[in-house]
Amino acid sequence: MSLESHHQQAEVFLPPKEEELVFTTDRAQFPKGRDALIVLSGGMDSTTLLYEFKARIALAVTFMYGSNHNEREAECARWHCRNLGIPHIEIPLMFMAEYFESSLLQGADAIPDGHYDDTNMKSTVVPFRNGIMLAVAAGLAESRHLSTIMLANHSGDHAIYPDCRPGFVDAMGKAIAEGTYENITLFCPYTSLSKNDIVKRGVELGVDYRHTYSCYRGGEHHCGTCGTCTERHEALEAAGLNPADFD
Repeated sequence: MSLESHHQQAEVFLPPKEEELVFTTDRAQFPKGRDALIVLSGGMDSTTLLYEFKARIALAVTFMYGSNHNEREAECARWHCRNLGIPHIEIPLMFMAEYFESSLLQGADAIPDGHYDDTNMKSTVVPFRNGIMLAVAAGLAESRHLSTIMLANHSGDHAIYPDCRPGFVDAMGKAIAEGTYENITLFCPYTSLSKNDIVKRGVELGVDYRHTYSCYRGGEHHCGTCGTCTERHEALEAAGLNPADFD
């Protein structure tokens, strides 16, 4: 599906057994115990979170905002939601690609090499991306009578990305709770974990990382040299896996 098609409407994916769950774009009735919405990019972190809390997740949401790797990640998000039988919706935020400044929105050639803590990686920041996505998620969660929003930010993001840091998620969590009738909770269990910790946890959960995508350049294969590729390779190695098997 092209990014342009997301200007028209969000796309909904139903789980295999539709008789167990009634889901429409207007309203939902979820099985007992499923009270959470997850912001799911299709990368390693949010996919691990999806599997760890699959018994609680009623709805996964992927935001299409026009980054270089957005569509490749979304393909992976669809795969895992179908695999787990979790409803998945894609919401267009293409105004971000049109009006925001970030190398992540400007094509593969604009992406620098280096680690996340290198100063040149600041060019990949999409201003207030998580704030915008969480605001939409809060409205969607309240519309679906869900009590929790899940986000997979982690400690490796803190050096460069302000909207992944503990202060941000604490403040955003308070705003979401105060701004919703049902006092929706923002749940960010990986905030103090490294990507190495997350991938080790994912391996124990049986996550198939071949169906995740990380490269900021958005090519057919991971470039191996941008910040997110470097971190991905290091995490896979730390978990005893061969990074070459996951590119």
